Formats: sequence, C-alpha cells, structure tokens
Amino acid sequence: MSHYHDPEDWAYAKTVGKNAPDSLKAFLAFDEAALRGEDNVLPAKYRELIAIAVALTTQCPYCIEAHSKAAAKAGATEQEVTEAIMIATALRAGGGLTHGFQALKFFGTED
Repeated sequence: MSHYHDPEDWAYAKTVGKNAPDSLKAFLAFDEAALRGEDNVLPAKYRELIAIAVALTTQCPYCIEAHSKAAAKAGATEQEVTEAIMIATALRAGGGLTHGFQALKFFGTED
C-alpha cells in the first residue's frame, strides 16, 4: 500500500455491491436525490459548497475531491470555496472547545 487514500480504492465498491447490494443501491439513490434531486431548491453551487464543508468536517478525502470539482463546475469561485473551508474549520474548532467543556465538567469527579 503506497498511501491510505488511493483513488483505486473505488474498486472495492464492487465488493460492497456484491455483499450488500440493497444497501448500496439505497445509499446511491439517497446520495443522488440529496445532491441532484428534482425537488432540490438550493442552487447546485450552494449544495456543493455545503458538501465541501461537510466533507472537510467528516474528513473524507474522496468527498473533498469530488465536491471541490463539482463546485467548480457549478460556478463556485476559489474565494467561495475558501470561505466554506474556513466555516468548516471554525465549526470543527468550536466542537473541540465545547467538548473540552465536557472534559472540565467531569474533571476530578468520581462515580
């Protein structure tokens, strides 16, 4: 293995499809509806900027790549993508801070 995130890993989708075909079909249909559904009201550019921010938060390298490319195709600017990056970064940092509150809440307590 040369690195953890190899684009060739998508070949394992065949394994997932073989072992869990209904679940994979349901996932792909849900993904398609959420991102490109006929009843979507958010413009594609905004959907892709949201997807970038979420992909950064979940730290999925494949989603980061796919949605960054899709955002460019949907007309997002580099500045808009950068703003989405910084929003995601701020929210992740905020999560660390507020989870730190939990650490302080329980520090020195015993059951």
